[in-house]
Amino acid sequence: MQGEHHNPATRNRTPLFALFAGNAVSLVGNVLALVAIPWFVLQTTGSAALTGVTGAVAALPIIIAGILGGTIVDRLGFRRMSIIADLASGVTVALIPLLHYTVGLAFWQLLVLVFLGGLLDAPGTTARISLLPDLADLAGMRRERTNAIEQAISRFSFLLGPPLAGILIAAIGTSHVLWLNAASFAVSAALMAVLVPAPEPKPASTDTTNERYIDGLRVAVRFLRENRLVMALLVQVSITNFLDAAISVIYPIYAEREFGRALDLGFMFAAGAAGALTTTLLFAVFGHRLPRRETYIWAFVLTSFPVVVLAFYPGLYIVLGALLVRGLGAGPLNPILSTLEQDRIPAELRGRVFGLMMACSWLTTPLGRVIGGYSVEGVGLSATLMAIAAAYLTTTLSLLIWPVMHEMNQPLVGDAARQQGFVAQGQST
Repeated sequence: MQGEHHNPATRNRTPLFALFAGNAVSLVGNVLALVAIPWFVLQTTGSAALTGVTGAVAALPIIIAGILGGTIVDRLGFRRMSIIADLASGVTVALIPLLHYTVGLAFWQLLVLVFLGGLLDAPGTTARISLLPDLADLAGMRRERTNAIEQAISRFSFLLGPPLAGILIAAIGTSHVLWLNAASFAVSAALMAVLVPAPEPKPASTDTTNERYIDGLRVAVRFLRENRLVMALLVQVSITNFLDAAISVIYPIYAEREFGRALDLGFMFAAGAAGALTTTLLFAVFGHRLPRRETYIWAFVLTSFPVVVLAFYPGLYIVLGALLVRGLGAGPLNPILSTLEQDRIPAELRGRVFGLMMACSWLTTPLGRVIGGYSVEGVGLSATLMAIAAAYLTTTLSLLIWPVMHEMNQPLVGDAARQQGFVAQGQST
């Protein structure tokens, strides 16, 4: 695996750890907002449907930015794009409490700011994902382990952030929590600017500066179309993202109706994060020894069953236990997906391919959030949860009969993908 035989004398782990630290700070801030914003909507409108609409508005810009921003990421460079996106997102988030304290904040204005925040944040996420394999190789670290550490940071953010958000909302109010989110973007940008070195100039053969924008997007589309495994995983993740989107809307509704406290909503998010953090850390140590296909499928299956438990309203502690189990299944999923993508996507295509994949995988999320909110109002919480659980289990078990899934156990590094003809220059559809 790449990075394993890197010369110890040339290893430099500072940039990789700076990226980890920046992500940690930014993610904690975003998780604070993840709890604060839907709680704000529920408290001010009392509407499950409007909570779903807010979640859909937050997802739409990720789709738009994923499609349109990937080529920009490749052109500007991963480091520069990450810094620009963090600074711009911080300003947008800061406007929410600023308007609230000055001229007031209407619901439609909140939606606009949520949309702009996601539109600016998505290219930064794409840039950091694209930068990660290069920094892993520089650090001399396995990509499976690097991706697991990055996901462990994300899981820990969800473990720490939601209870902290619940406490802070009760102590200082929703608007003040968003100031902390804005500050987190500034810290992340500073870490990237100071501790991550500027990239070396691209060779002329991979420079995309003069490439037409639409041609760059066509290259990404062609790459996905001609990689069966990547395309199959993209379809499957899009379906489960639709279901997860509905669940993400149900959590605050469930907590508000059943428990009545933002703190308990924080505990619900944290329980899932604790389970995911546990198996993510285990994957960081043992993941490279496990068969990817089998681990991926059965981990996904494990995330399906606990949703049924919530439908019977068993009380807070059993709900937290069920979400803990669901998190245990979720832990290995993203590290496996990230490693597979990094092995198969050449460096000069990362920005546009990762961006397009992010857009496609999130394409179903707004619909899932809207349908989740309206389904709760139409047929109730219990029926909605049972339907989601059945659909989730059907989708994940179907992976056992997809022949292309056997390719997951056949690593293919970026250079090999390049040799198959997937290069940035000279491609046409």
